[in-house]
Amino acid sequence: MKKIRLQTRHRDEMIDVTSEVWSYVKETGILNGVVYIYCPHTTAGITINENADPDVKHDMLMRLDEVYPWEHPKYRHMEGNSASHLKASTVGASQMVIIEGGQLVLGTWQGIYFCEFDGPRKRNMIVKVMEG
Repeated sequence: MKKIRLQTRHRDEMIDVTSEVWSYVKETGILNGVVYIYCPHTTAGITINENADPDVKHDMLMRLDEVYPWEHPKYRHMEGNSASHLKASTVGASQMVIIEGGQLVLGTWQGIYFCEFDGPRKRNMIVKVMEG
């Protein structure tokens, strides 16, 4: 298992972490199995989506902000970051990617993203590779 530290720069952002995950998979030497990518935070998450067109990240973050606005008169959470909790739950805390022949099995345009919804912050991402 490896803990990867990230420094986010904005309140909402998607950071491509595909190369960090790929590096750790290579480091383990495991050729076939799965890699788990986990976010141990309640206001951030992990997703897999297109990594060729940066407008996809923009559109995803924009729409999440429309669905879960930062301010809402009915929010009750005292920290004032209810929107970030809702976004993180929608995106999810983890992803799993198959490893075959030492390669991540991702679609042509797919990348792995750490999604920040309450930044900027120092964050951790946990990566674990299992053979099989």
